[in-house]
Amino acid sequence: MGVVPPQPGFLGSLRRLTGEFGALLIFDEVITGFRVAYGGAQALYNVKPDLTCLGKIIGGGLPVGAYGGKREIMQMVAPVGPVYQAGTLSGNPLAMTAGIETLSILSKKSVYKNLEQTGAQLEHGLIKAAKPAGVETKFYRAGTMFCTYFTNRDVYDYTTAKTADTELFAKFFSSMLNRGVYLAPSQFESGFISLAHSSRDIEKTVRAAYESLREL
Repeated sequence: MGVVPPQPGFLGSLRRLTGEFGALLIFDEVITGFRVAYGGAQALYNVKPDLTCLGKIIGGGLPVGAYGGKREIMQMVAPVGPVYQAGTLSGNPLAMTAGIETLSILSKKSVYKNLEQTGAQLEHGLIKAAKPAGVETKFYRAGTMFCTYFTNRDVYDYTTAKTADTELFAKFFSSMLNRGVYLAPSQFESGFISLAHSSRDIEKTVRAAYESLREL
């Protein structure tokens, strides 16, 4: 449903309730892992799950996945424990090499500072572009992830996300594409900023957004 930041206290309540009832708290960080912070959403929002799932972000986009968690849980997995787990591409040399290089780059101190500056530039620019164009939008961002909703309502769950005008977004998407900016093609997908994006790229995107919004 795009990018919907958790309401204050929501994730903390999940941690408290799962602990109270003896249930596992599992974070799916396939999308948020390393994109919102080096430690993922759990680091950004300071909530520690029992298990974490990660996807191809850790391999620079190559097919790779990982999961990890508390020692007592992980010791249940073979060869230490009774739960068998294997995969055709497990430990693939190409994916592992790409993963090591990706994590090495992301571990540098300046990386997330630069990404945050780029994200803030895009956020400020897209919000500013919508106002003079007279189009009602709501913009949300978490680290390098972002989404512009074509609605006048605050978006905080699936129901409010569905108030977005998908036909208007489709026109916006096509207009942006004609101006050389390729966004995620669905209103309910998130966009991503990368280290390859420069300040000039963001300026081009904001300018294209202003022109496209005026057309709407």
